[in-house]
Amino acid sequence: MALSPELLAILVCPACKGDLSYDTAANTLTCPACRLRYKVVDDIPVMLVDEAERL
Repeated sequence: MALSPELLAILVCPACKGDLSYDTAANTLTCPACRLRYKVVDDIPVMLVDEAERL
């Protein structure tokens, strides 16, 4: 199941408060400004900077 549009509208990068792009195939949220990728586990975004993958 994908993240709801309502949730995607309010989510921002916790590091810079920038917009995120959602990749449904990879099930990740990416911040192009910070170059951080956040995983979505069991339809719950893991919005922890320490857990994010650096691009």
